[in-house]
Amino acid sequence: MAERKTERLMNLIFALLVSRQYLTKEQIRQSIADYRDSSQQAFERKFERDKEELRELGIKVEMGSKDTYFEDEVGYRIRRDEAELPDLALTREEAAVMGLAAQVWEHAGLAGESTTALVKLKAAGVDVDPEVLRMAEPKLSADEPSFDVMWDAATRRIPVAFTYQRPGQPAALRHVQPWGIISWHDRWYLGGYDLDREAPRIFRLSRVQGDVETIGEPGSYDVPEGTDMTEVAAALFPPKPDNVAVLRVQAGRGQSLRRLATASTKIDDEHDEIEVPFASPWDLAGEVASYGSDVLVVSPPEVREQVVTRLREALAAAS
Repeated sequence: MAERKTERLMNLIFALLVSRQYLTKEQIRQSIADYRDSSQQAFERKFERDKEELRELGIKVEMGSKDTYFEDEVGYRIRRDEAELPDLALTREEAAVMGLAAQVWEHAGLAGESTTALVKLKAAGVDVDPEVLRMAEPKLSADEPSFDVMWDAATRRIPVAFTYQRPGQPAALRHVQPWGIISWHDRWYLGGYDLDREAPRIFRLSRVQGDVETIGEPGSYDVPEGTDMTEVAAALFPPKPDNVAVLRVQAGRGQSLRRLATASTKIDDEHDEIEVPFASPWDLAGEVASYGSDVLVVSPPEVREQVVTRLREALAAAS
């Protein structure tokens, strides 16, 4: 399966940045999974679009040849001295934001694929500078299929349209001007201006159904001056949990529920009993049901009933 667009762009940056020489198109194609798995025609289209997108981001892709005295095949590279930022003086708040951005950057897939690209370049005899690429272990996961396109839309100010389904409600088409992405209790949310409801809204990415469509050009709207996604989220998130569920959890399982727990009691060698605050029985039931027989609802009855209903529906759909 082709790698997602963000991975491909960043791997292209790394490949062109670490090389001490110009890379031919074929070397670039063989070093990056998405290019390698594409037909020649599809590769050419992707590569041209990606180069143009890097230029839009202010990253100059330099063209040249290995030997100035002979007509070698034209190659590409990114000069390190032109790509590096000057030293920055950050406030503590700005440094914290940069730290969070770094954690997002190191999410699943990027580190592994970038390392693979580097290995393939070295195996092909390309002289690389390993100091340029210093990837850390992933710290945050972003497994929602819509994450990349939403992140791209928010950073480049591109309006989007997508199908969204809230618990207990029918799916609906939403048109949004993205303002930013935020993580809350291990889940990713898109914040922005809902064009249909003419008001700011927050959307949980795991509730986005199907593909996300871009419906405008980059920079086609402005994010309100002084917008703080933390403040937007605080105003729009559901009320704080005012109920508590008691759950019996298999040892080593139910990690997302354990992180939310306010109390935990060991029952025996194989089970713990935890107390989890919740605001929506529907949302909690969905989380509990995802663990199947590893999590049992002790109380309250309404959450237990909803979990049982969901499991029966899943069983019926699978039979």
